[in-house]
Amino acid sequence: MIKVKRVYDKADITDGDRILVDRLWPRGIRRSTPNIDVWIKDVAPSDELRKWFAHDPAKWKAFKEKYRKELASNKALDKLIEYINSKDTVTFLYSTKDTEHNNAQVLLEVVNERLKKEGREVS
Repeated sequence: MIKVKRVYDKADITDGDRILVDRLWPRGIRRSTPNIDVWIKDVAPSDELRKWFAHDPAKWKAFKEKYRKELASNKALDKLIEYINSKDTVTFLYSTKDTEHNNAQVLLEVVNERLKKEGREVS
């Protein structure tokens, strides 16, 4: 099972392994926090794409398409899939305030599609 949650939300035992999927470390969070199990920043959108999007909902559709293209050739996605396959539950963590228009939501879609292709049950 894969969940998506803001990094600032309270950690829960049902989160499983908590994976930070942002390119930048979140403000106000210590790097020594026990609430983040792994940081896979290379799976996040490129700096150029992140800056272009700037969390503007009007650019959401184009952002999704561009980010999906980046992920299609991103070796870090393979690393993430491998990590997920070794766990029962993981939670993708992101830092933006917008809970609908963020890279973790796109990443969830892409990972679920890939897991489904591989024959793994997606929930």
